[in-house]
Parts: sequence; structure tokens; C-alpha cells
Amino acid sequence: MNLFSPTTLGDLNLTNRLVMAPLTRTRSGKAGIPGPIVAEYYAQRATLGLIVSEGTYPSHAGQGFPGQPGLVEPEQLEGWRQVTAGVHAAGGQIVAQVMHAGRVTHEATTGGRTVVGPSAIAIAGQTHTYDGKLPYPVPHALTDAELPGINEEFVTASRSAVAAGFDGVELHAANGYLLHEFLSPASNQREGLYGGSPENRARFVIEVVAAVADAIGAGRVGIRISPEHNIQDALETDSADVLATYGALVDALAPLNIAYLSVLHSDPTGAFVQDLRSRFGSAVLLNSGFGQITTRDEAFAILSDGHADGVVVGRPAIANPDLAHRWEQDLPLNDADAATFYGDGPEGYIDYPFLVRS
Repeated sequence: MNLFSPTTLGDLNLTNRLVMAPLTRTRSGKAGIPGPIVAEYYAQRATLGLIVSEGTYPSHAGQGFPGQPGLVEPEQLEGWRQVTAGVHAAGGQIVAQVMHAGRVTHEATTGGRTVVGPSAIAIAGQTHTYDGKLPYPVPHALTDAELPGINEEFVTASRSAVAAGFDGVELHAANGYLLHEFLSPASNQREGLYGGSPENRARFVIEVVAAVADAIGAGRVGIRISPEHNIQDALETDSADVLATYGALVDALAPLNIAYLSVLHSDPTGAFVQDLRSRFGSAVLLNSGFGQITTRDEAFAILSDGHADGVVVGRPAIANPDLAHRWEQDLPLNDADAATFYGDGPEGYIDYPFLVRS
């Protein structure tokens, strides 16, 4: 298969197999409302086969950092309607990444709302809040009785995303946030139905995916995972446990027939990830991970060698709104300016030059 051949992921029809990664950009202000520059940013990148939005919080308690957009308030949803309308007008497809931060936040970010997680274990270090950098708090360990309410937050946010014009959602079960916290034995040290064994640690994630698929249609739902990424103290260092955990997850997801599985891993074409792909049975998107920029040659090789159905890219898509054109024609790229990745204005956001503007 070719990077620039069309494909279908569930109900999503892509003109090419180049997928924009969910990228934190913090441009939505304290109210979490995506404004005109956010709409411009996403519309600029509509020639990518699929855009995955930055992580959006499904509840105020699930907000992870200042400037993050939400899927909670009417004003936030109206802002997203402008974003999705702009992407569609430019011929693109966009899904909302639904992300509950779990313990990766602070009450100074959530407006005083309790920080939650699978177990009462704090992350080492500090987090950025509206009051500056503060130590991560010890989260409230969610009880089994509280989990259906968290599940419903994902369902409600996903319904709201579709109502706001998104073509679907990607559930964020990666990078140490709430769903990933249930998968990791370092952050999930609970007993009972949702802890202990790999199968039990995968249970809540499976329940959320199933509920969202039932609510908006499986063909509109993707999930992102990052096995062995070992970030934000969601450590996964026992290879046998990792295989058992993610094997149980993927085996349970396969019959749901969701749109795709997106895997962030340092060795995306290796035996572990390819085993997950085989077990999943539907479309799989690959991303080589943080600290490692996906190159054109790598993306082409992943597809031509049959290792994935699409390739997810981050920083090249930040710096090159016309990345699809540049990679298809093997043209020079703009360099990404890391100093402007996070901020509150247009610099380093909507001012990267195009080679050709259609």
C-alpha cells in the first residue's frame, strides 16, 4: 500500500494515510473554548488524511493543563463547530481526542475539583497550573461505584463531539492519563474487578470503548495506546505483563469492530506491536513516539512494508500545514520551533508558510 492511497477506517473515508497526531497546543484559554486561530490551525492541515484533535477534556475534573480545550460547556462545543466546519470546508476529516487526565493534573487547574486516579498514588514532580508549577497531588482512588460515572463522562463528551461536527472520536488510553493509568501496574495497585491481573487492569478501558461505540457507532471510534512508553509514572517495564495486558485489551476490542487502533511505540514495526495488530484485526495506525521525529522515509517504509494502515505524525505536521503535498513531492520541510509549541497566540501556530496554498 502507498502513503497517498485512500483508505477507510470504519466510517472514516481518508484521501491519504497520513494522520495528524493529537498535539497539545494550549491555545484555548482558561475557558477551554477553541477560537478563530484554533479553527484556522486545523483547517490549514485539512489535506492530511485524518486530523486527530489535541486532547479534549470530558469533564472539568478531567482537565490536565492550562489552555486545554473542553467538550463540556456549550461555548466550547460552539467553538468546535467552527473548527470542524473549517476542516470539512477544506475537504478534511477530523476526530476529537477525548482525554481524561486522571492524576496528571492539579486542583489549581481543575478549578478545585478533586484529582482522581485508579489508586491513591501521586506522580513524582510538578505540573503546570494556573497558579504556576505545583507538586502533583495524591489522587482520590476511584471506587468501583464511581467508575460508571466516569464512563458516562466519556460517552457524553463523545456524543457532544459528534454533535459539534467531529467525524468521530479517539479515546486517549496513552501517555499516563486516566485510561492508561488503569492499564499500568505502577499506577493501578487496586484490588477487585479493576486491578491486579492484566485482564482486570484492562477492564475499565474496554468498558469505556464499548460504551462509546454503542453511543455513537463503532465506526466512529478509535483508541490510542502507548505500551512501554513509561511516561508520567505509568510505568510498564515487565515485558510479559505488558504483552498480557495489551493482549487482553486488544482481544476484547477486536469484536467491537471500532474504526482503528493507534499505537505509539518506539519500535512500531517490531514483533510486539505487529502481534497486537494481528490480534486487533482492523485498521492500525502507527506512531514512532515522543523524542523521535517520524521521517518521510520511515512513513513510506511502514506502509510499503505492510506494517500499518496509516502513519501518525506530530512535529512535521505542526511546522508544515501542507505536509501531505511536501511529502508526496519530496519537497523541503519547515523546521518546527519547539519554543512556540505551547502558548496562547498565533506565533508558531498558524504562521508556518505553505509551499503551495490551494
